[in-house]
Amino acid sequence: MTATVARQARRVEEAALTWLSAHRDRFALGDDALAADGRVNGTWKPLGELAQVCATVSGRIPPSDPLRPCVSGLLDFAWEQTGRGELFLRMQALEPFATYPLEVYAAFASAGLRHAGYEASAAVVARTRGWRLTEQCPTRRLGVIGAERRSGVPPHGRVSQALRRTWLGGLPEPWTFERAAGYALTHVVFHLTDWGRTARGVPPDLAAYLLHWLPPWLDTCLEARMWDLSCELLAVAASLPTAPDAAVLQDAWHRLAAAQHTSGAIPEEGAVHDAAHRPGPEPGPEPYDFTDCYHSTLMAVYAAALTTAPPLEADRGTERPVPALVWTPSAGHHHERRSGQGVPG
Repeated sequence: MTATVARQARRVEEAALTWLSAHRDRFALGDDALAADGRVNGTWKPLGELAQVCATVSGRIPPSDPLRPCVSGLLDFAWEQTGRGELFLRMQALEPFATYPLEVYAAFASAGLRHAGYEASAAVVARTRGWRLTEQCPTRRLGVIGAERRSGVPPHGRVSQALRRTWLGGLPEPWTFERAAGYALTHVVFHLTDWGRTARGVPPDLAAYLLHWLPPWLDTCLEARMWDLSCELLAVAASLPTAPDAAVLQDAWHRLAAAQHTSGAIPEEGAVHDAAHRPGPEPGPEPYDFTDCYHSTLMAVYAAALTTAPPLEADRGTERPVPALVWTPSAGHHHERRSGQGVPG
């Protein structure tokens, strides 16, 4: 990573965190959080994504970093929204076989915020055949296995088996990449690396495949102004044992910075605000609807934090050589869009 890349990523991260702090209350759980007909994607999902990003960032920046109080404050806010974990126990009683409560809880548990009663209850449900046999797409199953591990629940499956059934795990033809596959592959890498805690979870064949094909996929998404997916791909780039070429990252961060509004918000898709790209929304305090920019703004923070963080101690000096790309054609899988990849994500 060059100093130019680090500076650009840091500026994007600082501005995005400013926007997230200013809109913290939009992540709050409403009265419908426990309703039978509640919209999970509009309640628990945003909160879980906030928790996951803040948990990762707080673990990757040094204690002296001036951004730490902001990140810690957002994480504490999210934990308080759950009644310090008590709401997970109530959700367990209402929806015992739903996996999203455990997936959200795992984000907090990874930061050391735990609720012993919920973990004990979740462990009981996880021992049932009903839990083990819940039908899920492979990427989602990979996430649930990781959530179980982080929450102290014995995993109900093996990572290696779930991985090889995912789109990325099959090393598909690169021209079959499209939006749904892109969101699926980014989440596979997030799960394999424990959301940025290690780069050694990506198998060598997948690392080689991504190192080769991630740059053109990233360029395609940036050209299409798919900022949300571009942020996720930048997070993947920062999660690999060997980073893509510095020129690729510098160009990507420059283009992403141009898409960032002066408020710090980044739209999921569409308009940009630098002088070379007009027209766009008029500058203002609320340039986008919250649902149209909160996830991409969070992912910008996540990608920037991984890009600028010092190497992890477990990975420092132990970088594995990337083998030659081995081509293994396989049939592509259909995946749901980002909202179907689980909570958080």
